[in-house]
Amino acid sequence: MTGPTHFYEPRDGHRLPHDPFNAIVGPRPIGWISSRSAAGALNLAPYSFFNAYNYQPPIVGFTSIGYKDTVRNVEESGEFVWNLVTRDLAEAMNQTCAALPHGSSEFELAGLTTADSRIIATPRVAESPVSFECRCTQIVQLQGASGDRLDTWLVLGEVVAVHIAEALLSDGVYDTANAGHVLRGGGPADYFTVGPEQLFRMRRPGT
Repeated sequence: MTGPTHFYEPRDGHRLPHDPFNAIVGPRPIGWISSRSAAGALNLAPYSFFNAYNYQPPIVGFTSIGYKDTVRNVEESGEFVWNLVTRDLAEAMNQTCAALPHGSSEFELAGLTTADSRIIATPRVAESPVSFECRCTQIVQLQGASGDRLDTWLVLGEVVAVHIAEALLSDGVYDTANAGHVLRGGGPADYFTVGPEQLFRMRRPGT
């Protein structure tokens, strides 16, 4: 694509109605994280910055802007669960964005059911077709290029158990195209889904 470009330095502001950074780095999977405090209080919150970082052992991570209940819970318990957000769960996920008093249950607010995990104590979202039980490996406070620490926390966890609805396995292969994944990107209210029409295949050279 040729023509004029919009240039800016983030420290000076983007001069646009909505920060394009989040829209460009996307669509991104949603980190729908359930956690439990040392006192046993449950929390369920979606995080826009989430991804996978390693194969063996499998490691996933999410970033919290601010030291929120989820980060505190993971630090106290040493564990968390990632729950897949699908299209039919999008509204419930959105409800769990609400700012609630400390100790209130987002599960109850969103009308969701807890399901026992197999390896860790933190429960899963029963309605979610895929969940990862995770043990925390690192909590990292991010810093800028200047070395200044940010009020931003990267939480990494090793996936120690995986739950997949068998209906999403096609000949033993996870069917991403038909699972109904909800992804984050675009403007402040924009979400995306993945469907068969977006699927194409390329083999790596030599395979």
